[in-house]
Amino acid sequence: MALNSGRVRMHTRLTGRVIGHPTRCSMFTFRFFAGFRTIAVSVFVAVWFLFAYLQLRRRRLLNKSEKTRSFLELDCCKVDAQELALLSLRLMGERIAHPEKYADEGNFPKPEIEDPKLYHYAIFSDNVIAASVVVNSAVENTREPRKHVFHVITYKMNLGAMQVMFKMKDYRGAHIEVKAVEDYKFLNSSYVPVLKQKESVSLQHFYSENKLENATRDTTNMTYRNPKDLTGLWKIDIDGKVNGAVETCSGSFHRYAQYMDFSHPLIEARFSPDACAWAYGMNFFDLDAWRREKCIEEYHYWQTLNENRTLWKLGTLPAGLITYYSTTKALEKSWHVLGLGYNPSISMNEIKNASVIHFNGNMKPWLDIAITNFRPLWSKYVEYGNEYVQSCNFGL
Repeated sequence: MALNSGRVRMHTRLTGRVIGHPTRCSMFTFRFFAGFRTIAVSVFVAVWFLFAYLQLRRRRLLNKSEKTRSFLELDCCKVDAQELALLSLRLMGERIAHPEKYADEGNFPKPEIEDPKLYHYAIFSDNVIAASVVVNSAVENTREPRKHVFHVITYKMNLGAMQVMFKMKDYRGAHIEVKAVEDYKFLNSSYVPVLKQKESVSLQHFYSENKLENATRDTTNMTYRNPKDLTGLWKIDIDGKVNGAVETCSGSFHRYAQYMDFSHPLIEARFSPDACAWAYGMNFFDLDAWRREKCIEEYHYWQTLNENRTLWKLGTLPAGLITYYSTTKALEKSWHVLGLGYNPSISMNEIKNASVIHFNGNMKPWLDIAITNFRPLWSKYVEYGNEYVQSCNFGL
């Protein structure tokens, strides 16, 4: 805000007259201070506007910097995504070149695959190298690998590559089944509300408008490492609950109020905004309790209600928090230590005592932007002996 130059000259003359005629000081006292107050107010307003402008400019620069950082991270991820795609293509080339090696894939499963007496894990991933690290780390840290069964589920396009990856190693006798999501015929839009919603033009438009936010969320890739024998999970008494998970709330953070809209009467009536959220991605399920509590029907019910996104906006966590609201047992935090993809302050002692460590966050261990101290915890289980892994650059 600019000051009037005429007014400034007037006040300058006034000040000179006061100084030059001290005997008339009382006569000009009121005028002088009145004029001084006018200048002070004008200067204050000008400074205030300048401060407000600088604050606005700072916020814009910070927002621009944040967006630039997100795009740089995305760009870095795209480079490594190209390496992952290249690895999958080379594995598919191996399958096409030597079909006789994989002739038994897709046939009836071995009896161990469905044996309820064994330890079963379900791994959902489209990342070949990350899925192999999860299985490898679990197998290397168990005393009886032959009692462990891994059900790896991926997309049809990635199925052949994933099958070759797990066929090329014995994994100490552990049983591994690789299937595509499309193989489960009941998973279709007529049965699963969320798949039906994905076909909606309005929903596709909504997600495209939020593509940067979605892209920087930790919604893909199984990035776990299992440093301990996980058979102890089956000895935990979860008190008849469906889901065993590690809670993530601290103070006001990661409470239900952050994930769903409590202005909606249904949400307000059924849930507490202060309820503690838990890690949805590494869970221990009692399938008998799952069936008894009709969890699938409950999940579908809430997904259908949220078709217009009035209960929650983005992400898969809110639907899980709602479905297992009263049927989740909190596990000891050492079972699942999170944050290795964004929090460098996690202590090595905490990691050492963990059963599962989770690289959630943007700084995945195979990226150049990975946290240096944590990368060896993951990379030690990478199949460096695999010729196809050797031919790719994952910043390892």
